[in-house]
Amino acid sequence: MGLLPDEAKCLPPPGLVNRYSVHLGFMGWAAALLQNLFMHRPALRSGVHRQVLMTSVGWFLGYHLSKYETYKYAERDRVIREYMRQHPELFPVENKKTMAEIVEPFHPIH
Repeated sequence: MGLLPDEAKCLPPPGLVNRYSVHLGFMGWAAALLQNLFMHRPALRSGVHRQVLMTSVGWFLGYHLSKYETYKYAERDRVIREYMRQHPELFPVENKKTMAEIVEPFHPIH
């Protein structure tokens, strides 16, 4: 693939149904309907093959956009973790509090 380097292959693939694929698939379908309307054709019944094609293209682009987003976020997280590992003095480990230390005592009123 052209946009993603080989190290992106180790990431889990996104689901086939994600927000980008659904949104861009709908946008492709809407573009086909608008094209039918501008050409003075029946919107839903004319050019069904174009509707299917443009929906599929939008779905494909949305899937690969989601893969690209996952890679970019993973790359950002890797850089941040590496920085934190190299500079532990800037990120001290805090003692974890128990829930009893956080929540005030409960005294029911009758």
